[in-house]
Amino acid sequence: MLTLALNTLRRRTGGFAASFLAMFCGAMILMAFGSLLDTAGTKGVDPDSESALNVLGLVVGGWGLLLVTFAVTSTLTLSVRQRAAEMALLKNIGATPGQITLMITGEALILAVAAVSLAIVPAAYTGGWLLDRLTANGQVATSITHHFGGFALHLGYGVTLVAAAAAALTAARRTARMSASASLLDAAGGDARMSRKRVAAAAVFLFLGTDLGVITATAMRGKDDFEPMATAGPAAIWFSIGLALLAPALLRRVTAWLEGPLRRRGAAGQLAALNLAQRTGPMSTAVMPIILFTGIATGTLYMQATDNAVNAARGINETAAYRNAETTNMIVIGMILLFAAIMVVNSLVATTVSRRREFGRQRLIGATPRQVLHMVAGEGAVLAATGVLFGTLSSLVTIIPFSITRSGSPIPDGGILLYLAVAAIAAALTLATSLAAAHRTLRTPAIDAAAT
Repeated sequence: MLTLALNTLRRRTGGFAASFLAMFCGAMILMAFGSLLDTAGTKGVDPDSESALNVLGLVVGGWGLLLVTFAVTSTLTLSVRQRAAEMALLKNIGATPGQITLMITGEALILAVAAVSLAIVPAAYTGGWLLDRLTANGQVATSITHHFGGFALHLGYGVTLVAAAAAALTAARRTARMSASASLLDAAGGDARMSRKRVAAAAVFLFLGTDLGVITATAMRGKDDFEPMATAGPAAIWFSIGLALLAPALLRRVTAWLEGPLRRRGAAGQLAALNLAQRTGPMSTAVMPIILFTGIATGTLYMQATDNAVNAARGINETAAYRNAETTNMIVIGMILLFAAIMVVNSLVATTVSRRREFGRQRLIGATPRQVLHMVAGEGAVLAATGVLFGTLSSLVTIIPFSITRSGSPIPDGGILLYLAVAAIAAALTLATSLAAAHRTLRTPAIDAAAT
């Protein structure tokens, strides 16, 4: 099966591009921040600089493990689902669930090793750039030189391989347990039902987010330093992950709400409503990163804006530790933004391109390319609305408790434009990616697309 895995990777390069990109970017970020830990361990580093480098490396590295696993699981699950015909053929000729699991896991691990190896050089440059920024901000001494060593390599290979193996086992377990006919039906329409384990995991993450929000509003009240950030910041992350796991159910609910307005947009709107209702499972994959992006970015930005406003009003000078915490928050946002953007683009491109035959058949029975694009735009609008709506809900778990703790009011500082900017970026990314992928797919002649 490992030989088959190698042949599959060689002949289906495009199908693994999304997973490879997620692993490559994840490994690059992990090793770049891991190199800060290598730098902190070199001789001649003063205690303050060592502390700043260690905090940044450990915080971002910890979140990196979670985000890389989430991103790789999302892309690999979608990739395996789109290979339903191949999986059905393997089962029909006698492949066992264990052999299919071994093949998928082997593919993921080979892909992970290649991605991490190629990410080493850009990670070294990124780590050096990060150290330059910290030096320029006065958070570490200017005499410190960047060092890329064993910790960065262990972090990159270790986390990425563990994430790839976990994602592959998750994706393979579901596929391997299905019959050949069930695999084909799942790929055609998608199964929007969620397992009890998935619902239980979502409940755990929602509880963790809520619990941290309550702790922020109670135990952290009255503390003037950046301690409330330690509980308020992760609250939105845990809550967003919980809601992202419930994405199929949330998308189904929002589709039911918006079905009427969609159907009033003519044939394209009706087709969009039908597709969303029938293909909730595959399409919900794109909703998950939108929830993460909106929830975490909104929560962290308003938390930072509120803290800055309160400190300015009280005449509190920023300490080195405070600047370090602020830098960490901004870097976490940047990392999540990058991953969320990759996941959104990967999921939407993979989902849209796999519908080439459907688009070809629609054109053969009289639909114009413009109508197909209108249909895709309608679907993208619902996906964006779902992600932004529940991402906003997630952000409140951070914003309201932190604002109460720091200013005594549940209303944060920062203004409405901050939220509108985050929502606009999320919506624009979703619509632009969907339409660009559909436009590219429509270049194939209808008769050729229908025959694929």
